[in-house]
Amino acid sequence: MVTQAQSNLLTMRKLVVIAVAMFGFGFALAPFYKKICEVAGLNSVIRADEVVNTQVDATRFVTVEFDSNVRSNLPWAFRPLEASVRIHPGELTTVMYEIRNNSSRAITGQAIPSYGPQLAGRYFKKLECFCFTQQTLAPHEARRMPVVFVIEKGLPDDVRTITLSYTFFEVEGTARKAG
Repeated sequence: MVTQAQSNLLTMRKLVVIAVAMFGFGFALAPFYKKICEVAGLNSVIRADEVVNTQVDATRFVTVEFDSNVRSNLPWAFRPLEASVRIHPGELTTVMYEIRNNSSRAITGQAIPSYGPQLAGRYFKKLECFCFTQQTLAPHEARRMPVVFVIEKGLPDDVRTITLSYTFFEVEGTARKAG
């Protein structure tokens, strides 16, 4: 015969096992998600794109506007050196961004791109970009960084303007320890 105390202990053990299993599942979810994105080709902002068609479509122009943002807790100034460019689809283009660390400490940041309209992201191929790697800036350091891109010819004809926007976020846990 099972006493009330033994029943409570058994229930407590089951709850602990469930809590440990849930923690383990949550802990394993991040690498599992990363692997799924890698296999499916999703969320691939940290590597260069492959350009399929390299012919220039001289019959049309696309205006690419550049936008730059930093999260409010990041003491950096960040801007494109050109507000926009007018290019032909298929044309290799390089634009420069400038970034400055306005603080008295080294900070590491990561830029995340976004596109407007969103469907333009499928046709906007970056061959070189500061967004592929984390950027560490020394105190008061300024740096110019290129973005080399091609807009593939398959971009729908009704898309005449694309906005490329970058937002820099501070990478947590990268502060250098004084030694």
